[in-house]
Amino acid sequence: MVDSAPDRVLVPTLGRPREDEALAYALETFPAADIVLLAVIMPLDAPLSEGGILERSEDRQAQAQASATDLLESVADGASDRVRIETIEGRPGTVVPQYAAEEGIDHVVMYGSRTGSTGFLRRFLGRDIAATVVDRTAQPVTVLD
Repeated sequence: MVDSAPDRVLVPTLGRPREDEALAYALETFPAADIVLLAVIMPLDAPLSEGGILERSEDRQAQAQASATDLLESVADGASDRVRIETIEGRPGTVVPQYAAEEGIDHVVMYGSRTGSTGFLRRFLGRDIAATVVDRTAQPVTVLD
């Protein structure tokens, strides 16, 4: 059986470095697919925010949208008509798989970093988000390192 190319690809963004590589990869690898750039906003009770320590601010959603727009503009190079930006609040390991299942996503592409950190420090810093998404997502997930 030959797998067909995905029609809808999800690229989650947490506002972390090198996520532009995931979007560029998705655009290049799946040239006929519609891309959803999902800006994930960490909940207020999370220990870390998109860029470090979580700041309580009513414009967090606008900031996430602006960050995703900047990311798209830095990468799209004429393909922005295939990319739709969505925002969602929640823990990435929960909301990314849920969004993929509920919105008919065929493939997920994300950046994941490997660090020398292990155990508590790794979980606290959120370095295992990609592994959590892979474990919880029924659709294929490509993790760029």
